[in-house]
Amino acid sequence: MAPTTQKALYLEKKQGDLVIGDAIPVPKPKAGEVLIKVIAAGLNPADWAVKAFGLFIEDYPAVIGFDYAGIVEELGEGVVELKVGDRVFSESSFQKGHEAFQQYALGIASTVSKIPDNISFDQAGTIGVTLATAVVALYQTAPDGLGLPVPSLSSPPAVKPGTPLVVIGGSTSVGQYTIQLAKLSGFSPIITTASLSNASYLQSLGATHVFDRGLSADDLKAQISVVTSAPIHHVFVVVAPLPVQELGLQILDKGGRVAVVLPQPDIKSEEGKEVASVAAFLRTPKNIPLLEPFFHDLAAELLEKGIIKPNIIEVLPNGLHGIPDGLARLGKGEVSSLKLVSRPQETA
Repeated sequence: MAPTTQKALYLEKKQGDLVIGDAIPVPKPKAGEVLIKVIAAGLNPADWAVKAFGLFIEDYPAVIGFDYAGIVEELGEGVVELKVGDRVFSESSFQKGHEAFQQYALGIASTVSKIPDNISFDQAGTIGVTLATAVVALYQTAPDGLGLPVPSLSSPPAVKPGTPLVVIGGSTSVGQYTIQLAKLSGFSPIITTASLSNASYLQSLGATHVFDRGLSADDLKAQISVVTSAPIHHVFVVVAPLPVQELGLQILDKGGRVAVVLPQPDIKSEEGKEVASVAAFLRTPKNIPLLEPFFHDLAAELLEKGIIKPNIIEVLPNGLHGIPDGLARLGKGEVSSLKLVSRPQETA
């Protein structure tokens, strides 16, 4: 049985300091929810942005954190698909009590995924929002994604053979999941940009060609033209700087669409080229019909069969105390091709 209080990491105010509270109430699950003992919590660039820029949250003080994995401790009314003791992972829904950086968090049962035996808590704690972002980018309809059919394990790939996809930022967590989903969907070639030190790893995930992330738009287009003569109608820009987002639009051919995570104000659709703004919030009404069945029904099977592999991880020391330094590393761009993980239960 869960305790009544817990340790949690919270922001005192917008863009304020991160503080660990020792007697934060453990939330109670309402109908359709479960209480999860958080064994692992993944750190995301979005967590750093919440602190640095005050994004997404208006009510303070506020516990933060998007991704977590753990053990079901308690069931809310009407929950029948999960049981106490299940190993699960989920993503914060921006509702109070659902945040990752605490020892006990709520999850919405319809979007909680069971962890297969071949996946550890640490690995599972990194999956939620990054995999969701890749899913929304590829499969959400315009103007919020590329609008491709969701793949099925029982049907042939839906994408026509010889259709290229370009992923700008392939070594990011979102980029890695996008490459794997693109392979499942039938894209070929799958072209990505990254540090060339990560090329072999990205090719092991399904990328057919890895080009240096420092290439100009003209040089990248020239390299792509050697790989394929097909028009580039599908581009996903994972990384945020304006010049990189502009590059994604520049390499897109007319009649195509570029999906961008948090597009800069200057990145807009132009004649013959559409821009999709990607936001993978779990409870956005448009995302619910896409993300609920994906995480409830498909995600665990993809992980169990090794079709989707979690990111490489680095476990931070000292439980919740290690998170502020980890977020600072993310903010400085010091983390590449792996995910930082905290273990809240190890907080002294």
